[in-house]
Parts: sequence; C-alpha cells; structure tokens
Amino acid sequence: MVNIAVAGGRGQVSREVIDALVVANKHDITILSRTATKDVTPGVHWRVVDYNDASDLIRALKGVHTLLSFVQPLADPDQKSQKNLIDAAVSAGVKRFAPSEYGSSGTIDMPWWAGKEKIRKYLKEVNKDGKVLEYILFQPGLFLDYLAFPYKTAKHVAPLQTVFDYQNRRAIVVDGHEDAVMTLTTAADVAAVVAQAVDYDGEWPIIGGIRGNRVTFSQILEIGEKVRDGPFAVEKVQSQDLEAGDLKTSWALEARHQAVSENQAAGFLTAVPIGILLSSTKGAWDVSDELNQLFPDYEFVGIRDFLANVWDGRS
Repeated sequence: MVNIAVAGGRGQVSREVIDALVVANKHDITILSRTATKDVTPGVHWRVVDYNDASDLIRALKGVHTLLSFVQPLADPDQKSQKNLIDAAVSAGVKRFAPSEYGSSGTIDMPWWAGKEKIRKYLKEVNKDGKVLEYILFQPGLFLDYLAFPYKTAKHVAPLQTVFDYQNRRAIVVDGHEDAVMTLTTAADVAAVVAQAVDYDGEWPIIGGIRGNRVTFSQILEIGEKVRDGPFAVEKVQSQDLEAGDLKTSWALEARHQAVSENQAAGFLTAVPIGILLSSTKGAWDVSDELNQLFPDYEFVGIRDFLANVWDGRS
C-alpha cells in the first residue's frame, strides 16, 4: 500500500480513475483541490491546496508515492499549475507522476492540447541530467463511450459528439484517408488499466499507450451501419480545406465539452472536428500499446460488442 495523490479530482476522467482505485482498495488516496468539499467517499481524503504556493504543495506531497494529475490544460494555458506540481513533487520526494494526458499520442493540429506538449517538454527537462521523477503519459486514444452519444455509458465521463454521429447515421471523413486509424477505449477500461499501472512495482514506461480498439474510419463506419441497421451519410472533406480552417459540411458539432466555456464554444465546435480529422491523417490517434503488453491478461471491451449493446433496439 502506498500514498496516492490526485490533482484535479473533480473532473470526469479523474473520478473514473479514483473509483477504480477505491474499488481496488490497495492505497491511501488524497485529492488535492483548490476548494473544500463535503465528499465523504470511504478511503478518499481531500486536501485544499494553492497551486501557486510551492511550500504548500510540497507539504501536501510529503510522503506521497504516486501523483496523478488531471489538471485541465485548457484552464491553465501556461501550464503553471502542472509545472508547480512537478517541481513540488521533485522537492517532496514523490517517486512517480502522471501528467494530464488521456487522449491521442500526437497533438498536431489540435491547439487545444498545446499544453500537453509543454508538459512533455518540461518533464524531459526535469530529467535531463538524470532521472529525478519517474513519469508516464497515459494515452488511450478517444473514449469509445463518445460513439454512444447522446447516451451515457460511463459513470462520470459525459456523452460527447464526434465526427462519427451514430445517432443520426452520419459521419465526416477526410477524402482519401478512409483508412486513417483511430484508437478507441472505454472510460472504464482506461480507469482499470491506470489502476493496474498504479499497482505495478516495476518502472513505468514513459509512453503509456492503452489500446482498447485500433480501427480505421472505414471500419468504424462499417460497424455503425451494422449496429444501426442502415447506411451512413458520409460527407468527405478535403485536407486543404481543413488546413485553411474550413469545415465544408452540412452539419457540425453542437455539444461542447465541460472544459470549454460558452464563450469558447463556437470556435471549438468547428476547431475540434477539423483538428481530429487532420490529426488522424497524420497518425496522431494511432496509439501504441505499452500497457497492453504490460498487462496482457486484461481484457478490453471490444468496439463491436460495445456499440451493439448501446444501439440495440434504439431507433
């Protein structure tokens, strides 16, 4: 049993992971929070911290073995909070750290994730003269749960629209890139594998790919037509239009992520599909499988069974 600290413990993904850790019942868990809470989850403690106060962070991290960060990159453009966490972790003697990742392996054409690159670079700098902080980048691709939109299939991760609209049997694909790869993993599988990684006694790999399902755009559409009992209206867009910031389609996303403010929403609802489509053509969503190899006995939820169960009997 070791002490685990979780930064950003109110978020959707963090709550999935916290639940998995609580069920495992192997570690003491402390949630670092900017504000007090009335949460009384057994086995979970809350501690109010100031991310701008180095001394406060160091005190909070004394005795902590593993620090998991879920600080939302969009809320901290300069990534000051995560950098302060990393510095405090080193000073407090924390052994392992996982920054706020939980998405694609690459961030190209996705400016909303520019903060991830800043933290990746910062972690390399911290260890440039010798490893002082073991860390891992948890990368599960896109949550498979999003293909169930508008239906909720995870305990905490909310439904979110993508370029694959199973509800309305339609999709957006980059012309000539129908075989672009997407990695799709359920939120429950991500949380379970992260919990196993926390238990792991060996050294973490820096890249922590979690590959639930590796499928092409064409395969996602093929599965969709089977589970939705009909053809999809597929709109093909041109790479050059996307590069110019133009999404020439008859429909666009409407539901915004909780991390996106109402003021940001209009721009994001266009930028996100453009970014996902472009980045997919450049391999950003073809996630590696380091943690699959580390935990070969873990059985991931398959995309066909998952979507068949979600959409069975729905009009």
